[in-house]
Amino acid sequence: MFALSSGMPPAAIGVVRVSGPAAGAALQALAGRLPAPRRAVLAELKNGDGAALDRALILWFPGPATATGEDLAELHLHGGRAVVAAVEAALAALPGLRRAEPGEFTRRAFENGRIDLAEAEGLADLLAAETESQRVQALGMASGHVSRAVAGWQDRLLGLMAGAEAELNFADEDDVEVVEGAARRLISGMGALSDELGTWLARPAAEVIAEGLSVVIAGPPNAGKSTLINALAQRELAIVSPVEGTTRDVIETPLALDGIAMRFSDTAGIRGGGADAIEAIGIDRAKAAVEAADILLWLGRPKEAPEHPRCITIAPQADRWRGDAAAEADAAHCDLALSAATGEGMDKLHRMIVEMARTLLPREGEAALRQRQRAALAEAKQWLTVEADSREAGDLILLAERLRLAATALDRITGRAGVEEMLDALFGRFCIGK
Repeated sequence: MFALSSGMPPAAIGVVRVSGPAAGAALQALAGRLPAPRRAVLAELKNGDGAALDRALILWFPGPATATGEDLAELHLHGGRAVVAAVEAALAALPGLRRAEPGEFTRRAFENGRIDLAEAEGLADLLAAETESQRVQALGMASGHVSRAVAGWQDRLLGLMAGAEAELNFADEDDVEVVEGAARRLISGMGALSDELGTWLARPAAEVIAEGLSVVIAGPPNAGKSTLINALAQRELAIVSPVEGTTRDVIETPLALDGIAMRFSDTAGIRGGGADAIEAIGIDRAKAAVEAADILLWLGRPKEAPEHPRCITIAPQADRWRGDAAAEADAAHCDLALSAATGEGMDKLHRMIVEMARTLLPREGEAALRQRQRAALAEAKQWLTVEADSREAGDLILLAERLRLAATALDRITGRAGVEEMLDALFGRFCIGK
């Protein structure tokens, strides 16, 4: 199989990758020779009729120590559309070669044991990363951070399983004290591992990083919510009007602050009465958005702010109420005074949002888990959790079975068990040539 593995032309360089048993023959057919392994060589490429295609760097990587685990060749071409198209046409004419499907190179790497499923998921996220936090998270996953943790847990499970098997094979079943002591040791080891899995499950989910934190702007009508989201987005996203009820739905825009992906939402003004049927629907949606928000920006009187664990209370439109004693008294109880129109308080708001957002992200060096990985880890934790006074607590056979089921659940994280149904969906996320 072959595909363009670099960006779409035109570009300075176009890298065409060929992988599989026909890769060596393809390189010889186009370049007339097979260079020394892992050494870049300048060669003139020709098609089957002997017509020149390009002068390019060629590289040869014999398997299995390659990215895909197979023989692999790379052609570093001039990146014009016509050059790339001509070389691809010459490759397609060779026997045993075809164009790669999206994600097929990475799937071959997975199937040939060069990477596991968690690393493949990290690579997919790395290719899609748009912010610094997304890049750091995806790079850790692609580099095997989660895979190494799973390998360590599996080693500990293997030790516990070996201990259980030894007791079952050699312990005197009639010696109740010995059997109970062995069971207690197993439960203690299972509990310690369960607690460690729990610390991983307590970390923020990877989807929070990938999809962005939800930051909702809420408050009463005409509080300046639409002006604020326009100022944050630096474009006219929402209609600004002195007429109450102008915003009747949730308006969302993705933004990145200090490398952290966020989704900012402007909402309908929340008020108790006087709203027509359509505005009432908007208010209901605003309340639902507030409840689901990771961070709430409340523009209005602090005592009217909804209960929320991460709420920044803002005294808006500061350019209008300076000198008004009542307004300044209310503002004194807010986290900050703000004027989106003049820019007053915007830098402070930026800092406060970023500081609050960082508390929702994994700490440096920690890996966040995807929903699929979290489900497998939660299942493993469930199998490792045994109540001391339960019937299973004194049964070595049942404890050994729990250990086996926990190991099977962990295997799904790295793709060793029960993942066939999701492989097509995962590798289909990759572009051609990845």
